[in-house]
Amino acid sequence: MPAKAHSKDAATNPRGIPYAPFVDKVEDYVSSRAEVDGTMKSFQEMISKYQFMEVNTQRRAAGLKEKIPDIQKTLDMVQFLKSRKPGSDPIETIFELNDTLYAKAEVPPTDEVYLWLGANVMLSYPIAEAETLLESKLSTAQQSLENCEEDLDFLREQITTLEVATARVYNWEVTMKRKDKPERGEEEADGEQKRVLPNG
Repeated sequence: MPAKAHSKDAATNPRGIPYAPFVDKVEDYVSSRAEVDGTMKSFQEMISKYQFMEVNTQRRAAGLKEKIPDIQKTLDMVQFLKSRKPGSDPIETIFELNDTLYAKAEVPPTDEVYLWLGANVMLSYPIAEAETLLESKLSTAQQSLENCEEDLDFLREQITTLEVATARVYNWEVTMKRKDKPERGEEEADGEQKRVLPNG
């Protein structure tokens, strides 16, 4: 692909994903039919990269969609515990030990909670700190999901842009082939005439 085509790839979205080149005039990218194959191959490679990013972003978004309700549920519980006054009667609850085993427990008013941080790590937090931490985690996860959804829309647009660009370059090549055929036909006809014309 000509060097001037690469300059259009400099702009990116907020997460650093580059814009696909928009082919308005094929002649800006292809100066002869000899460059068509290389240009189309370059476009196909870019489409593959965008599709790879799309799959990874979809997975990340799916993970966040599972994670956000869990964070929200934990935050709701922390806020409920925070609202209980000292001296209140214990509340009876059922908690999960594993997928099929549950146990009953009585929970008195408390000023601390234990939060799973992942990798089999659990830490004790004062309720106010736990609430702040969970609110921050929830906000970050929601923003990340919003970014993923924006990136997915952006990636789909870039794939479409490149598919249109590929079609335009292909159609340009077909048009050039059709133009070449009459020219060759005329040259061959001239040659035939020269061969049959009598000398002198």
